[in-house]
Amino acid sequence: MGITKTEAFTEADITLATYAKALAHPARVAILRILLERNSCICGDIVDELPLSQSTVSQHLKELKEAGLIKGDIDGKKVCYCIDAKAWKHAQQLMLQMFASYTSCDSDCC
Repeated sequence: MGITKTEAFTEADITLATYAKALAHPARVAILRILLERNSCICGDIVDELPLSQSTVSQHLKELKEAGLIKGDIDGKKVCYCIDAKAWKHAQQLMLQMFASYTSCDSDCC
């Protein structure tokens, strides 16, 4: 497998790709919806909402946390997760900028 040439891309594109990768699984989208609805949640409560095992939910939470979209605070033996407001706003701005840059084309091509 070849080396990733991230230096050829802008920081904004790399960051947007990181956010997009984190959103690229329906379980992670469902977890984000739960966190958006509740503002914060213990991992076990998320497990109760989804048809997935605790270990699978934990892996998805790890992916979302590594992408920076969520934060997790340890409370004894439990971890309470919530949306990272700063990263969420940044992801929103990057995605909106990309989608807003589209202009329709009357070309016969595509």
